[in-house]
Amino acid sequence: MQRKAYVPGAAVLLAALLAACTGGSGSDSPPDDPKPGDTGPSATAAQPGKYRTLSDACSALSQGTLDSLLPGIEQLTDQEQRDRAYQGEATPTYDNDRRSGCRWKAESTDATDHLLVDFERVVSYDNAVSDDTRAQKVFAAKQTDANLPEPSASGSGPEGSEGSEGSESSTSTSPSGSASPTPSGDSSRSAGSGGASSSGSATATAGATATGTPADLQPRTLDDLGDAAFLNDVLSTARQRTVTVVFRTSNVVVSIGYDEQSAHPGTVPDSEEMQDRVRKLAQQLADSFAG
Repeated sequence: MQRKAYVPGAAVLLAALLAACTGGSGSDSPPDDPKPGDTGPSATAAQPGKYRTLSDACSALSQGTLDSLLPGIEQLTDQEQRDRAYQGEATPTYDNDRRSGCRWKAESTDATDHLLVDFERVVSYDNAVSDDTRAQKVFAAKQTDANLPEPSASGSGPEGSEGSEGSESSTSTSPSGSASPTPSGDSSRSAGSGGASSSGSATATAGATATGTPADLQPRTLDDLGDAAFLNDVLSTARQRTVTVVFRTSNVVVSIGYDEQSAHPGTVPDSEEMQDRVRKLAQQLADSFAG
């Protein structure tokens, strides 16, 4: 005859007591709050940036673009040298998806030109700060370091202010690697640009600054390029000029430096021509990111 299984009464009582203790433990206290910055199940992380990778800066420019910025390349008769000049020299980087840069140099009968293009993909490691917000801060720091002069109330050009306080440096590095004074200095006044006399701003012509440079060519912010942009123009010596354009598109900051040194004493690189070349290049790069 088969024996029926049974549980002794003491075991049943013990199981009931254990169940009661387990069900009631911690029921009167809320769960631990997450630490500041922790991402819990209900936390919403900041949005990542639009761009997750970067293109190669050395491959970003066409030969036609390089010919317009570096006329000396077309004057090279050796095909191997010309090919190397078109290829450029990649700037060192530890992560090609975070930073990519390239330098070019060409000497012509009239001038020596240097070009630098730099892509920086900004990533925020703070869950509460988006990549775009972090990129805005990176761009703002570059603009502060550029020390752009404040526009005058009449819109006729800079007031000659010393720029934003807290700038880390009063110099800007040109594509050739030399340090150039910021536009707030008087270096361009010594270049003999032709629009100012020794009496300074009192004799400046209408629509031009005391240096003789038209107001629309002065260092300034740009409203028609990327999410934010600025242009800097520095005449460091009587024969050397550096034009810089920096712009941000989402979480990528693009920097372009164009430096020209005239081969002829007394000849000043043309500001309008150089700015036009750099702005066209900047627009091409902005379009490539947008496309």
